[in-house]
Amino acid sequence: MTKTLDRKLASIQAGSYRPDDFIITDAKDADMGRGLGSAGPQRPGPDGRPRPGFRPRPDFLEDMVQTTRQAEIDILLASASNGEVLADQGLFQASPVTLAVRANDSTDVWLARGSSYAREPSRPFRSASLEAVRRFCDLGLYSITFNNELGHDLASAEAYARFREDARGAGFRHFLEVFNPNAAVGIAPGAVPAFVNDCIHRLLAGLTRAERPLFLKIAYNGSRALEELVADDPGLVVGVMGGAAGTARDCYELLAQAARHGARAALFGRKIQLSESALDLLALMRPVVRGELSPLEAVRAYHAALERKGLRPARSLQADSEITEAVLRG
Repeated sequence: MTKTLDRKLASIQAGSYRPDDFIITDAKDADMGRGLGSAGPQRPGPDGRPRPGFRPRPDFLEDMVQTTRQAEIDILLASASNGEVLADQGLFQASPVTLAVRANDSTDVWLARGSSYAREPSRPFRSASLEAVRRFCDLGLYSITFNNELGHDLASAEAYARFREDARGAGFRHFLEVFNPNAAVGIAPGAVPAFVNDCIHRLLAGLTRAERPLFLKIAYNGSRALEELVADDPGLVVGVMGGAAGTARDCYELLAQAARHGARAALFGRKIQLSESALDLLALMRPVVRGELSPLEAVRAYHAALERKGLRPARSLQADSEITEAVLRG
């Protein structure tokens, strides 16, 4: 089956983008960083009271099956271990959805309970073997973080160069995630967007077409920073990451603002996984991108869907309609 990702990338790169070509990824790779809490806390019981502990791995896998079968997404991003399970079940054989795996797990995503790794400048590391993964998947996410600390940043750039060589040898495609600094050295907060944009530009400047990522995944650092990056290279497909779970309004507002200012993809993890109903949340994303619903109207439609299903929302409609992420207020 033709994958929607391939069709949409071809349309975007040909200069014939339409809102229906916007790429949506369900980022279900949290087990590469958060461990046992990847699937989120246990759902409330029938009485509406919270239950202790985390949802187990089978629940996490079932969530991936559900969003893939719904086919509102274009990419399902998973760890190599979970991707293998789903691929071997044949989930993607007759699906328009493309499977991708997290191809590296640098130390800034090591978020075990009680750990402090993520407070130190990112260091490169790869768990996944491209040779092993290639049996069932040919697309991966590679992440890199620059902190303005020469030793660590150089090591990260060198590790990405080795990855590209391995990927070419394995016939493996990738998209690139560039995080904001996790332990910045000598960078004022207001300078972070420009620093990240310049790091991306410098990193990609030395790559031929065959080496470049299919698209980018970056933090939304405001409309000006996004427009600057998009305007510099019309051939570069830029996508935004979701960040914290936030409110439903945060989710739809980020989607609308990013699309309006030039992003052509969104890769949301916690915003989907920690919602009351991932399928209903996803079903309203494309109407927002197309401009058929405003973010606020999408929140109201989402709460109406929860009410129809008898699901108790985590927040009142009023609270869920608030924008809580500072960058979106700007």
